[in-house]
Amino acid sequence: MIKKIVLLFILISFNNVFSQETNDDVIATSLVKENQKAPDFLFKTVDGKTIHLSDYKGKIVLINFFATWCGPCMKEMPYLQKDLWDKLKNNPKFVLLSFGRDHTQEEINKFIEAKKFTFPIYADKGKSVYNLFASKYIPRNYLIDSNGTIVYTSSGYTPEEFEVLKNKINDLIKG
Repeated sequence: MIKKIVLLFILISFNNVFSQETNDDVIATSLVKENQKAPDFLFKTVDGKTIHLSDYKGKIVLINFFATWCGPCMKEMPYLQKDLWDKLKNNPKFVLLSFGRDHTQEEINKFIEAKKFTFPIYADKGKSVYNLFASKYIPRNYLIDSNGTIVYTSSGYTPEEFEVLKNKINDLIKG
């Protein structure tokens, strides 16, 4: 019995060593970096309107990528709502674009209804937007200044990292 427990412990430890993302992994899988121009892309709103990222030139844009099945994403989403959207939704300098990585609009609509989020969440079926920014790992955030330059990126969720993101957004808004 003890041998089985030891073996199980070794297997779990081995799996954890190889399944954790490292900072090098995150950097290697990010296709755009800080101080680069954000790639322009287009997406459709719920009402079918086509929008380009470049339509937001002159504004501070936070792009968030998540999935409904992602545990860290689900920890972060309520903070996007209460700490960013609820406080900044009426600020004409700020735009929040959240994309459900590889989700349909129907899945996103059900998710919004279940979670009661009010910030804009868009479908990214096929990962066409996500694939311009990264090759893996979520949640991911890209903060873009009013000139279209990426000024901050993050992957994963921790309260400390989210605080850094909030402070960077507030600093950009204050100008």
